[in-house]
Amino acid sequence: MNSCEVDENDFPDSWSVEPLNALNMRRSTTINPGLRADEDFEYYSIPAYQKDQRPVVAKGSEIGSAKLLLDQGTILFGKLNPRVEKVWRVGGYTKHRKIGSTEWIPLVPRDDVDPGFLYFLMWSEHVMPKAKTLVSGSTPSRQRVDPRSFYRIQAPLPPLAEQRKIAAVLESVQRAMEQQERLLALTSELKKALLNQLFTHGLCHEPQKQTELGPIPQSWEVRSIDELDLDIGDGNYSTKYPRQEDFRREGVPFLRANNLVDGQLVWDDMRYISPELHAELRKGHTKKDDVCLVTRGNIGQAAFVTDEFVGSNMNAQLVRLNGGDLLDGKFLYFALTHPVTQKQFKSLKTGTALQQLPIGKLKFVRIPIPSKDEQVEIAKSLWLVNEKCSVIERKHAALSTLFRTLLHELMTARIRVLNLDIPQNVLANRISEA
Repeated sequence: MNSCEVDENDFPDSWSVEPLNALNMRRSTTINPGLRADEDFEYYSIPAYQKDQRPVVAKGSEIGSAKLLLDQGTILFGKLNPRVEKVWRVGGYTKHRKIGSTEWIPLVPRDDVDPGFLYFLMWSEHVMPKAKTLVSGSTPSRQRVDPRSFYRIQAPLPPLAEQRKIAAVLESVQRAMEQQERLLALTSELKKALLNQLFTHGLCHEPQKQTELGPIPQSWEVRSIDELDLDIGDGNYSTKYPRQEDFRREGVPFLRANNLVDGQLVWDDMRYISPELHAELRKGHTKKDDVCLVTRGNIGQAAFVTDEFVGSNMNAQLVRLNGGDLLDGKFLYFALTHPVTQKQFKSLKTGTALQQLPIGKLKFVRIPIPSKDEQVEIAKSLWLVNEKCSVIERKHAALSTLFRTLLHELMTARIRVLNLDIPQNVLANRISEA
């Protein structure tokens, strides 16, 4: 069987299997906006999709060359560099005529094809992975999906009523994901603003003084990591460094840079070593209230070592820093992730192919320091926002997993929606959009 073909026997009798060109009501036409210089267009460009998936309104004179003339409800499949997946629904954001880049492959759904269902079909295993194989071009970034081959891809088509229910289910999960994304963006902005506010004004509303790091509260000090005499230890890179055969499925966690994600240590893709090897590799043992910092590769990523990772080991990409009685561990984490500190990391790094921040240079980094009591209170405030971000990220990850599962199960008819009680207003909206 051709890779673009699908076996009809894999689906219910009420479903059909058809090539995408059969689901497409008409061929696309083009327009040259440059010949209509003063007309406003609703423009679906690749950059607009990558920015926030909202079309821009632009004058024909600003757009220029030939573009696709689009109808509302058209589904756009990105043919340029299909490794970066792009599928877009043409909406009705304005009353202006709608045009799109010729880097899209358009599908205008025929009357018995729900636009929402067709949109999700593009993301499914019936289309997306197949389209990625139908490319031409010498380099991955310039590869394009061949439209003729794309339109020959065969895909399943349920009856219209079932299409609408499938789309309604998937859209409900997608909207929940988008809500979490908006919450995460707002919370991340709150964290940035709060970090700047607290490190500039502190908690005591005292006068400020100007320093090489910018304005800070009058009572704070600016000291280098060397002056602070922090407990610093780098990771393991000696002859005893674990070989591939030394890693195991369980044991002592062996932290690497990819275990630092969004300011947290995570278990994903964790490697483990034996307790015996851990005892031999004494340099990289993490302690309570440590901060792990990436000093090779993506320099400046940091994470506070929570209790579950105390006693782990780490590789040569990382160093651990501990403020002892002088610095609260979580305050040190936020001080190291502050934009002013990150700027210092960049100025001190060495190397080109592999950028590094040697401990000798790390010790020149300067950070602002309040009293210990104020450190603790500042860290508490910022940590609460951190935890809020973590909760939102976990919810989004769970919804993303649910979406992928439902997309597979619904598009392969392993789950049927015929008997699901979907609110009538949801279905009415689906029908009105069709």
